[in-house]
Amino acid sequence: MRKPELLVPASSLEVLKTAVIFGADAVYIGGEAFGLRAKAKNFSMEDMKEGIAFAHEHGVKVYVTANILAHNRDLEGVEEYFRELKEVKPDALIIADPGVFEIAKRICPEIERHISTQANNTNYATYHFWHTLGAKRVVSARELSMQEIKEIRANIPEGLEIETFVHGAMCISYSGRCLLSSYFTGRDANQGACTHPCRWKYAVVEEKRPGEYLPVYENERGTYIFNSKDLCMIEHIPDLLDAGIDSFKIEGRMKTALYVATVARTYRKAVDDYLEDPKLYEEHMPWYRTQIASCTYRQFTTGFFYGRPDENTQIYDNNTYVKEYTYLGIVGEVDAEGRCRIEQRNKFSVGEQIEIMKPDGQNVEVTVKRILNEDGEEQESAPHSKQILHIELEGGRAEAYDILRRKE
Repeated sequence: MRKPELLVPASSLEVLKTAVIFGADAVYIGGEAFGLRAKAKNFSMEDMKEGIAFAHEHGVKVYVTANILAHNRDLEGVEEYFRELKEVKPDALIIADPGVFEIAKRICPEIERHISTQANNTNYATYHFWHTLGAKRVVSARELSMQEIKEIRANIPEGLEIETFVHGAMCISYSGRCLLSSYFTGRDANQGACTHPCRWKYAVVEEKRPGEYLPVYENERGTYIFNSKDLCMIEHIPDLLDAGIDSFKIEGRMKTALYVATVARTYRKAVDDYLEDPKLYEEHMPWYRTQIASCTYRQFTTGFFYGRPDENTQIYDNNTYVKEYTYLGIVGEVDAEGRCRIEQRNKFSVGEQIEIMKPDGQNVEVTVKRILNEDGEEQESAPHSKQILHIELEGGRAEAYDILRRKE
């Protein structure tokens, strides 16, 4: 049995550091170009350099996405970008386009090349193809079953790694190759600019009755016909390990630090518990379920892992997230009196009960005793997003990189 890597997304330097502290073995990020999350904050070269240094100090790898499907106009910029990445030294590049792959191989051959799920990797012959070209890892298509992944593992070289999505949002289009966004808004999903039209509400208009909108129903449950539940495999770690998967990948390069910390911490503990003792994994299952349900999600499904998804994989009545906690901020420095410095993200007030979320799995309930601004002035509440504050808590001590959250 292979010990899997836990691969966690990061949208910013702050989230990267959170992912590292909360249990990631590797983090994947996007630069300011050529990735498939153009609307994410993404990383400047300076932030990327700092993030890679921070991760490497903690024994964590960093992979950079360059997985657009490139047009002619992109190629010159890709070459220049890879020359810059050569100096920054990420551990791998995640690539979908064969032309982009060849450019990376020529300009920075010392950086591993991983093949993105966007390349539709559905069989072991495809894995062999990429291996012969020099790929170190291939990300399996999300349409594969557990049995198919197991068959791929049995028919590819031992050193070729399989990476598989185990948690996060599902795309309605085959391996994420969507044309809806481009058609409706002119923003190409395959160039990183998806507007997520799969989450919109649709109706039918009959040709001879313009302006009369007929709702689209499926089994009379609702109208969000493209809207998928989120993938969650926290209850199926043994099957994932048995399939021979090398890297458990979490989706979410648009997510907050609270989401990333919650999912990373939960999967970290689940994997470690199972590898230590399968009985421990079973005993802690209620904790995993509770924790994974405490971050934003659209209900859960096992996707294609156990065969073709049934009708219950879709959400027909709404496109909203379930949200149990509000993210308040990440703890920075903590002074001698125990006051913690945070950059506030959502409103909270003196006297409120909140939680300190710790990387080791503890959730400590505390009361906000005092809020001070940067000038040391008392505040009764913290209504302004991104204000730098110093917080005094009663009932527990916060430490650097802990997350503060409030239960809704």
